[in-house]
Amino acid sequence: MAAAARPTVSRSGFLCGQLLLTLAILTLACDACKQVILHVPSQLDAEKFIGRVNLRECFRSANLIHSSDPDFQILEDGSVYTTNSVLLSSEKRIFTILLFNTESQEEKKISVLLESQAEVVKEGYSKEKVLNRAKRRWAPIPCSMLENSLGPFPLFLQQVQSDTAQNYTIYYSIRGPGVDKEPLNLFYVERDTGNLYCTGPVDREQYESFEITAFATTPDGYTPEYPLPLVIKVEDENDNYPIFTESTYTFTVFENCPIGSSVGQVCATDKDEPDTMHTRLRYSILEQVPPSPTLFTMHPTTGVITTTSSQLDREFVEKYQLKIKVQDMDGQYFGLKTTAACVINIGDMNDNMPTFTRTSYMASVEENTIDVEILRVSVEDKDLVDTPNWRANYTILKGNENGNFKIVTDPKTNEGILCVVKSLNYEERQQVTLQIGVVNEAPYTRNSGSRPAMSTATVTVTVVNQDEGPECSPSTQIVRIKENSPPGTTSNGYRAYDPEGRSNNGIRYKKLSDPRGWVTIEENSGSIRVFRSLDREAETIRNGIYNITVLALDKDGRSCTGTLGIVLEDVNDNGPFIPQQTVVICKATMTSAEIVAVDPDEPENGPPFDFTLESSDSRVQRMWRLARINDTAARLSYQNDPPFGSYEVPIRVSDRLGLSTVTSLNVIICDCITPSDCATRSRERSGSGDIKLGPWAILAILLGIAMLFCILFTLVCGTSGTTKQVKALPDDLPQQNLLISNTEAPGDDKVYSTNGFTTHTVGMSGQGICGTLGSGVKNGGQETIEMMKGGHQTLDTCRVATGHHHTLDSCRGGHVETDNCRYNYSEWYSYTQPRLGEKVQLCNQDENDKHAQDYVLTYSYEGKGSLAGSVGCCSDQQDEDGLEFLNNLEPKFRTLAEACIKR
Repeated sequence: MAAAARPTVSRSGFLCGQLLLTLAILTLACDACKQVILHVPSQLDAEKFIGRVNLRECFRSANLIHSSDPDFQILEDGSVYTTNSVLLSSEKRIFTILLFNTESQEEKKISVLLESQAEVVKEGYSKEKVLNRAKRRWAPIPCSMLENSLGPFPLFLQQVQSDTAQNYTIYYSIRGPGVDKEPLNLFYVERDTGNLYCTGPVDREQYESFEITAFATTPDGYTPEYPLPLVIKVEDENDNYPIFTESTYTFTVFENCPIGSSVGQVCATDKDEPDTMHTRLRYSILEQVPPSPTLFTMHPTTGVITTTSSQLDREFVEKYQLKIKVQDMDGQYFGLKTTAACVINIGDMNDNMPTFTRTSYMASVEENTIDVEILRVSVEDKDLVDTPNWRANYTILKGNENGNFKIVTDPKTNEGILCVVKSLNYEERQQVTLQIGVVNEAPYTRNSGSRPAMSTATVTVTVVNQDEGPECSPSTQIVRIKENSPPGTTSNGYRAYDPEGRSNNGIRYKKLSDPRGWVTIEENSGSIRVFRSLDREAETIRNGIYNITVLALDKDGRSCTGTLGIVLEDVNDNGPFIPQQTVVICKATMTSAEIVAVDPDEPENGPPFDFTLESSDSRVQRMWRLARINDTAARLSYQNDPPFGSYEVPIRVSDRLGLSTVTSLNVIICDCITPSDCATRSRERSGSGDIKLGPWAILAILLGIAMLFCILFTLVCGTSGTTKQVKALPDDLPQQNLLISNTEAPGDDKVYSTNGFTTHTVGMSGQGICGTLGSGVKNGGQETIEMMKGGHQTLDTCRVATGHHHTLDSCRGGHVETDNCRYNYSEWYSYTQPRLGEKVQLCNQDENDKHAQDYVLTYSYEGKGSLAGSVGCCSDQQDEDGLEFLNNLEPKFRTLAEACIKR
């Protein structure tokens, strides 16, 4: 039973929850539309924001909002604004906001209560007092006074009374602007009676109203009443004239404008109270100069001036002057008024066409003259000067088909200047008649049914004859000569003539230019003679025409120049040939190649071409086959699967007349995909596949074999004397022994190298080769140089023997087992002396190629262990002349090289 009751309890609890939620929503909805109280001042100006009401919480879907009080306006966001000035005389005001949905026809209302802030203050005070005097008040009567009142002063305004005066003795007092604030002492109140007075006139434009505070107190200082705010409003008097914003207005309207076109707008202000008769203004036009006809009118309330006629003509009247008036009191006769001036300028339009002052003109010009002024014409235009409506554009309508004349406008005078820009020929025309016209820069704008015709004039130009020189006409003349004509062949040449008699008598000819010197020109007749064989296919010939320049002179030396074009008629003197002499056939992707032949001759001596194999070798005939593609191309294909390689294939190409040439094609059959892949291949094979060596290849092989035998012979000679003892030089030969004397003390284990000589420290041993240059032995701190057998062997010999690029130190070995290879002293001297001279010949020479003073000196024996160093030519080296070989020494020789080079 208990288990069965649980679902029933749950369902009832759920229904109770739903009911509570619905009641809560209804309660919130009711609260959302409840009365709204706004606390505002007792006096509200027009268009003033006073508060905001949350309309969405009350009725979210409302699309129509309306206020029951016309003095208030409600916006969509709930903002409340005043539409007029509002005075809360009862200190409370109520109006209703109506929310309506036009689709569902649903309506809701929100009540708005406006409470004066003074009333709120009073209620606050009443709650704090023990006595409740909420029903009592003391004379908050509205008060006003007339602006600029004439008195008599003091002027009684009203009486301030308190209900507590029935029970207490009340003293009245006031504070605020006009009392104890500027303007001071303008108002006062009688202490005992509460009568309020004004002491002088007030200007409303300076003080619109006064907000003062009245106090009621007992003699002992008790205040039975709250302070009373009292507003004294100054009633406006029409004491200010309306004033125009400008004393003189200036407007511009274009002539011929349509009726009702706006000219401009004037405006005036009035300091009197707005939205009263004192500030309701009326505008009007009093006078127009010139008076007739009346062309303008003015809107009475906006002050906009418009046109009443479309006949405004700037050429008749350039400007109009109006006298305008503005008057308050809505224009009634007793209203105050003010006048101003208005100037209306008439803007220019291009309503007048320019016209020539004359209908015909006469002019003359000498023949063969250009860029000369021959005539000036003038026009009249009534439009405004120096404007596009006045500036003229002249044009030549007829008679200038050859372009001999040009007419331009003088920007200063507006005249038309007629000029000759291309020379005239008296022999062709003695007189030219021109028709000229004129228009303005700006388009014609008069609104009329038909446009007036362009003003035109006739100009007759007389051409004056001159005695002129020969005339080369046409400037380029043509003659025809067959190419390869033999020298001496004559042909017609250039012909010039005298324009006076239309003859070529007495005219001489000279050749000015002949690029290849192929022809000569006969002086009197102008005919040409072939001097060298003419070749139409020469590089400088274009389109088969060879041009020369000819000078024609008359007896007075006057001249003209012309061009003679010699058309070289083609003959069949060139056989067709194949320009591409190397053809690549990629065997993987191609079985043939296309060959194209060209013929420098004209087409009548050229294709169609005939391609044939020109070879008596049967292998060529079996391997290659030619097939015609078109008139200038054939296809060369291989047969019988030839191996890769290069093949010479001679092909004869014949033109249509049988003239032929043989071109030997180099055909490369390559293992490639595209012909460009075979460009870097250098292997070449013949047609049979056998390798053939040329004479130079055979000679190179023979020279290599000879060099190999020479090297083997040298090695055999070098090893034959290794068992002999090496003879040592005497340790202390007194004279003519090359000593190493610049060692001042026992040095490090370093190797010093110089030109052809080597030194090394004691203690190094090893097997040497007798063919080395020499070895040194250090004895008692002194080093000597030992030359070994081997004749003219050098370091390169050592390199060949060892098979590697070793230094001299690595191949010279020790001195223990080389005594049998040594020379005696005389042999050593005779060997080293000339070679030493060759080595140091370039060392330290002066500008005259003379050797230094210490060149090849005999050094004396200095003894063992000398501390003094030796000074030689290399120790004072000042430049690097002749020491270029030091740059090519191996690394172990650089120590001595650095000592000999100036640092």
